[in-house]
Order: sequence, then C-alpha cells, then structure tokens
Amino acid sequence: MKHLLNKFEIERLLAVLTLAFVCICMWGCSEDRVRWNEGFSGAEIVGFVDDSLVMVGSYQMRTESHEGIFEPYWDVVESGHERLCVYNYRVQEDGPRWCDTLGEYNMTNAFRGQMTDSIIWGGGMPNSIRLWKIGESQHQIKLKKLTEGCSGEFGITSVKQWLDGKFIARGDKSLNAGGDSCQYAVLDTISGTLTYKRLDKNLEWIKVCDDVRAWGNEVYCVILDNEGEKSLVLKNKQDTISAPRKFAIGGFWGDMIKLSGNICSINSDKITCSDVIWYGNGDGLKFYQNDELVVEY
Repeated sequence: MKHLLNKFEIERLLAVLTLAFVCICMWGCSEDRVRWNEGFSGAEIVGFVDDSLVMVGSYQMRTESHEGIFEPYWDVVESGHERLCVYNYRVQEDGPRWCDTLGEYNMTNAFRGQMTDSIIWGGGMPNSIRLWKIGESQHQIKLKKLTEGCSGEFGITSVKQWLDGKFIARGDKSLNAGGDSCQYAVLDTISGTLTYKRLDKNLEWIKVCDDVRAWGNEVYCVILDNEGEKSLVLKNKQDTISAPRKFAIGGFWGDMIKLSGNICSINSDKITCSDVIWYGNGDGLKFYQNDELVVEY
C-alpha cells in the first residue's frame, strides 16, 4: 500500500513538473487581457471630397496585458480598428457627417492615398488593394500581376484615375525609370489585374510630372518647382492650365487639386481656389481663413 501511494504521488509530481515546463516554454502560464482605448488616435486628412468636405482617417489603440506565473506583468500597445470619417472643413460643426470603423483587430494600412473623390485605397499593393468608399464598408480585391514590354516591379505610392475608366499606379520615381524597367501600372478593378508597362510615345511626356491623372480622355499633370516660380499644371503635354496662385507643393486629391495651402477645383480647365487654407497634416485638422483659425477637429 505504501509503495502504491508513493507511486501515485510521484505521478502527480511529474504532472506538475510537466505543466511547469510547458509554461516556461510558452513564456509562462498567463492570463491575457485586451483593453481598447475609448477614443481614436493619429487623425490625419486622407482625402478631399469637394470644396467643403474632407476625409479623415484614424485608428484605435489597444493594450494587451500579460501576467504569467514565471514572468513579470507586461503590456503590449498596438493599434487597429481603423476609422474613416467625413467632416465639413469650411464651417465648424459638432462632429463628423459620417464615420465607419473597421472591425479588424490589426491595422490594414487603409489610408495609403485618395483614389477618387469618394474612395480611399490601401492594403498590400501590388498583391491586393483595399478600397474604402464613403457610405460603404471597406473591401479587398486580390490582384493578378501582368507585365507588358518591361521588367521589374516598384513600390506603389499613388493610385489615381486614368484613361478608359482604369487607374494609374506609380511609385515616387517610377516614371523616370530607365532601360527596360517598368514605369507605371494600369489597375483594372473590374478584372482584378495590375499591368506593369513602360510609357509609349504618346505618354513619354508625363515623365516630368510630380503628379498625374486623367479626366475622361484628357491627361493632367502637376509639375513642381522648389521655389514655386515655375510650378505649373499641364493638360495633354502642351496646354497650360492657369493657376490662380504660385505653389511649390501640390497635387491631385480626388477631383480637387491642392496648390500649397489652397484646396482648389478644376472645372472646364479653370482652377478655382477656396479662401480656406490647410497647411498639411503636420498642423493637424486645422483650417484657416484670413489667417484666423475657423475650423478645428
């Protein structure tokens, strides 16, 4: 009887030691807790809908608390639950006109750029793209990569409207790539294809563009000069669109064009700028009129 009791106790001891060994290998038997912050962080402007509405992206922080038997208590702070909102930037209002928050636990890189007047693009280009349209939920399109007469890929930093109802995807310096390197790509969201190409003779002129997009069958280009004296907006290589002010920074935001701090519209090849100024995300969600702060979120 004594021998059997000792054997039973030994088996229990071995079970406890086995559990302890497993806990040590797994960094301690722990109780994990996740707490999401009530508010949202990192708010920045990601697009302009028109001359009065702006899109703002943000995210929620979470704290994952771990407490183990053989390890001290520790926290891991990460982010997720990305949120897209629409605000009025000409008149101060109580809050956003519309918001939608993703249920994704981790970040999806949702706010990589503005694609149209109402769509923000993000995700893991060039293998897939996530589209987030105002009034709708974000969805993902898996992409098939093709090449036509060129080789190599590039990091995609811009996706904007292009000819034939498609989109032009390019990198910061890809349009200037030499040799047989691919210079841009055409995104077809219907077929789910991303086709890498070199510029043909009709499009070679856009190599000098700092930003480029199409309206219908017309190609528009922004060329920047560091001093702002020679910056200009071109249409189809030769036609210059008169700008109402000098600008050293700028580019297309959906159907709007930013010329330094001014948000402007283009109608019938005429650029009209609002009297509201936005200095960029470095200044936060602040808009000025006659040097006075008029809107802040």
